[in-house]
Amino acid sequence: ADVDHVAEIFQTPLSGSYNWDYDVQDDRIKKLYDLGKQLNWDPEMDIDWDRPWPTEERAPEMMILHDYEPYLAMDEKTKDEFWLHMNAWSLSQFLHGEQGALLVASQLCSCAPTLNAKLYAASQTFDEARHVEVFSQYLDQKLGGIKYPVNTHLGSLLDDIIQDSRWDMTYLGMQIMVEGLALAAFGFMQQTTEEPLLKKLLRYVMADEARHVAFGILSLQELYEDMDAAEFRVRQEFAYEACNMMRRRTLNSELWPSFGISNAEIEALLPSQESQQRMQHLLFSKIVPNCKKLGLLDLRDGWLRERFQEMGIIQYENWENTAEDLTIGDAVEPILTDAAGPVTS
Repeated sequence: ADVDHVAEIFQTPLSGSYNWDYDVQDDRIKKLYDLGKQLNWDPEMDIDWDRPWPTEERAPEMMILHDYEPYLAMDEKTKDEFWLHMNAWSLSQFLHGEQGALLVASQLCSCAPTLNAKLYAASQTFDEARHVEVFSQYLDQKLGGIKYPVNTHLGSLLDDIIQDSRWDMTYLGMQIMVEGLALAAFGFMQQTTEEPLLKKLLRYVMADEARHVAFGILSLQELYEDMDAAEFRVRQEFAYEACNMMRRRTLNSELWPSFGISNAEIEALLPSQESQQRMQHLLFSKIVPNCKKLGLLDLRDGWLRERFQEMGIIQYENWENTAEDLTIGDAVEPILTDAAGPVTS
């Protein structure tokens, strides 16, 4: 009976490794691991699921719907249903992304090269399990159990990450690209929603994600400094293609047909809208500065910098933490920016 519920099978070529050296190899990763233990939270104990779900204000200007005839022609009941489904679509993609992160983090336990990295990957695996639990529970309890299928572009990127044989590409794809985009998307929703339970939930998740991204940066910085030019270009191209996939994901292609609106019409309309471009660009505000920290913008050549200039997102290269997640960054940045080498515990 369990086999009937398996939606998709994948094969992974990653090779694992034991590490019999139990001495601390990098205190910064150990500090991230310790921070995760200190900041552990429980969806059942720390989230007030009985809190009434308020009626959220509609924000049609965010999706250029304020002057879109098919939307304006909807009656009030249909508009309410549309915004319920809009929220369900967004949170469904968060849920699917977190399951992908759960599977990847479990792989990192095997392929991470150092013991500290293996320990951290294990803690991240638990974080991701908690995120899957909390988003699934929110959809069930607050949004009537509406769940949309995984977006095609998100699913393709997860497939690319989980089926790559190179451990550093797994790190780059999940820890930098997917987790970085997720951190920005969570921050965007956390700032725009009026729903207090969702605000608190996202706050907890963002604290975890900030550590996950930091883990990826710490793990890849030295490796990329010494990588030959051809291999390095492959990583730059992957980062660029991942951004393109995630940009297409924001068109919500699983949502519109449910309301009689064709994806072709939306794809012709949305990308040219200033509000949509602004939202898309902000989603990359975490990825671009982290690519810079890894040297992907400028090491060897400026190929990725030129691509990000073409995409109109290079202006985020020096962005750090927004005011909304400053306290999260304050906990992680001292570890991430310790350029003097390992910190003594």
